[in-house]
Amino acid sequence: MYKQKSAPDYMLLCLTLALLTIGLVMVYSASAAWASYRFEDPYFFAKRQLFFGGTGVVLMLGMMRIDYWTWRTYSKVLLLICFLLLIVVLIPGVGLVRGGARSWLGVGAFSIQPSEFMKIAMIIFLAWYLAKYQKRIVSFKKGLVPSLGLVLIAFGLIMLQPDLGTGAVMVATCVVMIFVSGARIMHFALLGLLGLAGFVGLIASAPYRIERIQSFLDPWSDPLGSGFQIIQSLFAIGPGGLFGMGLGESRQKYFYLPEPQTDFIFSILAEEMGFLGGLAVLLCFLLLFWRGIRIALGAPDLFGSFLAIGITTMIVIQVMINIGVVTGLIPVTGITLPLLSYGGSSLTLMLLSIGILLNISQHAR
Repeated sequence: MYKQKSAPDYMLLCLTLALLTIGLVMVYSASAAWASYRFEDPYFFAKRQLFFGGTGVVLMLGMMRIDYWTWRTYSKVLLLICFLLLIVVLIPGVGLVRGGARSWLGVGAFSIQPSEFMKIAMIIFLAWYLAKYQKRIVSFKKGLVPSLGLVLIAFGLIMLQPDLGTGAVMVATCVVMIFVSGARIMHFALLGLLGLAGFVGLIASAPYRIERIQSFLDPWSDPLGSGFQIIQSLFAIGPGGLFGMGLGESRQKYFYLPEPQTDFIFSILAEEMGFLGGLAVLLCFLLLFWRGIRIALGAPDLFGSFLAIGITTMIVIQVMINIGVVTGLIPVTGITLPLLSYGGSSLTLMLLSIGILLNISQHAR
């Protein structure tokens, strides 16, 4: 449909590979002690991270070669498959339970998380919908309700697992996409009040979420229980100072901070590399956000613009939530730091999404 005009955004590609490399180093550093204790192999998590990262890079390069408008054709099929997977994962005996959530499908250590696939599938579908029916979006009944309704159905299925972090990232990303497509602010204000009430209801419906709010407000009220993670995270960040304690010299990774290679990897990075190391990582994410917005503004069609905005927003929101949690700015919720945290589905899907973004950049003005 569109003639390829240029090479991909090499700055975006280099930022992605740089963050992935930093993540691999930090996953090993953060997990070596825990991996030695649990699996008698200090490289257990690092080897798996290298495998998933390598697979993700191959997928990213593959997606970079597939013209992005191809996904418009399969947007409805992809969304339907992801809805089916979200239903299947809830079946007892089929979905795997980890950390109290039935969020995984697979066998043993090799499994997938359907909610991660739903995030990118919903972004692709919503980009198609908003591009095709953009004029309707100013209408509350014909535009806003159908698009947000579908997002909330997916959110409801994800919450049955439950997985508030992934669901929140998906909803927030879709809200941004709908907003930039031209939806009226007044409609969002009304829905925002309803959403706030619903969010409070979700928190009140689960005692562990109430505990997380209480520990957020005063973690020292239960330092060995609900406040344990955030206290240990701050104990890691604080001693790091300006330059850090040195790579591999973290103390909190020695069984103080639970599984530091996942949600709290930034805490270990700040402890070992200091304020400057943490700032460098945040600047990389800020540059990645800038490149993503440039690609969205230069895309040759609305579908490409909305798709680029969705992928970029998804990454940025996930970074904001993760950093907010580890620094005590928001209550604890299970969400990984993109490209840095240890992960399978989350890491490969993130790289796949960036591959789509890189393809859009090849057609951008």
